[in-house]
Amino acid sequence: MTDDMDTLRRRLLGRKPGLLGAARAYAVLCPLLDGPGGPELLYEVRAAGIRQAGEVCFPGGRMEPGETPLECALRETEEELSIPRACVTPFGELDFLCNQRGFLLHPVAGYVSADGLRHLQASPAEVSETFTVPVSYLRRTPPERYAYDLIPRPPDDFPYEALGIPRDYPWARGRVEVPVWHWRGRVIWGMTARITAHLIGL
Repeated sequence: MTDDMDTLRRRLLGRKPGLLGAARAYAVLCPLLDGPGGPELLYEVRAAGIRQAGEVCFPGGRMEPGETPLECALRETEEELSIPRACVTPFGELDFLCNQRGFLLHPVAGYVSADGLRHLQASPAEVSETFTVPVSYLRRTPPERYAYDLIPRPPDDFPYEALGIPRDYPWARGRVEVPVWHWRGRVIWGMTARITAHLIGL
């Protein structure tokens, strides 16, 4: 084995694979808490003036270098909702999502204690309000389901001839599902709804 080959072998040993080409990674916390009728999920609404203002989401954000999804989810929850990390009992990571814009989203489920809820205070710069939804409602109420196609559009100067393929090459299309839940005047949809459906399914 050459030195170059051995260097590659050592670099790959124990390496955790990621998504090829992914430029960013994010993590969110799916906060579960005790409600009067059983478990509930805590959601937040994005503040005006930030990207996707007014949309419903879980607390979370971009992962910093060297940060795990759990560390990021707890840090972001504390920054956005003032819930101390010590008041969250992690349950584990859910399946991650790959967004067509080239980033990964890592959801983490965790239980927020009553003491953690007493600390809850939304950061006005990021969160306009919070609300909870009973897990029982989400389980017995299937979301509306919509979908849209991802249609490839190669540039006009794509080198079909050099590649030996016809100009009507059958490019693979994609399809994205968009679940939608309605709850007391609020709408849970998109990736947040997909994560919710996955969690409820578990």
